[in-house]
Amino acid sequence: MHTLRTEDIIQTIEQHADEIALVLIGGVNFYTGQYFDMPAITGAAHEAGAFAGWDLAHGAGNVPVKLHNWDVDFAVWCSYKYLNSGPGGVGGAFVHEKHGNNPHLPRFAGWWGYDEDTRFDMQKGFKPMQGAAGWQLSNAQVLSMAANWASLAIFEEAGIERLREKSRQLTGYLAFLVEEVRKNSEQAAADLHVITPSSPDERGCQLSILTSKENGRHLFEKISERNIVADWREPNVIRLAPAPLYNRFEEVFHFYEQLRAFYL
Repeated sequence: MHTLRTEDIIQTIEQHADEIALVLIGGVNFYTGQYFDMPAITGAAHEAGAFAGWDLAHGAGNVPVKLHNWDVDFAVWCSYKYLNSGPGGVGGAFVHEKHGNNPHLPRFAGWWGYDEDTRFDMQKGFKPMQGAAGWQLSNAQVLSMAANWASLAIFEEAGIERLREKSRQLTGYLAFLVEEVRKNSEQAAADLHVITPSSPDERGCQLSILTSKENGRHLFEKISERNIVADWREPNVIRLAPAPLYNRFEEVFHFYEQLRAFYL
């Protein structure tokens, strides 16, 4: 089994409630593409008396999240994946308002999180800015922030709910076509196993295919030669991510054609 059931995660939290201070999970698993039930797991963490934090490196720009409404204590993410700012792009952080104005909360503090009105007075102690800004470590690079600003403007125009709907259709179409190849080739059926959850509610715009050790790397190199940008993860997983903002159904079908040509 490559994925985790929500009920098993919650049961584990309950079993170790007296030992847990923090539940920290990736909202979308980088390897399998599984999208976890964030509200349910957050609630279980709080029932156990723990904080709930989420790593949204593969979630930001991929799936809708309602961190405040779900009572998430904090979350962090990068912007160079689905948010399109490129390598070295600024990271982001969410801190729930119930914690945001607590200056006594232990934190990894940086000078850019110091109150901007007195930041350059260089006085002893640390006086944080209000909200998540009080967790800033340093000022961000202007050029990469400009790229991120342009990307976020497009996300704002498109709307994450509409992108999510197209994502469900794109990834569902990809899963359907992979299964078509498996149905028509005994070798493909033996070689290819999708380890991303089949339910659209439990995945973002990613499909991870567990391949055979004999043919997996060769398949990955062949599709790469045909201008399909996928990702190889050791020991034998190919990750495909049809991003709804700029990928088309025709491109998903192009991958299918290459996969079919490899096996049929």
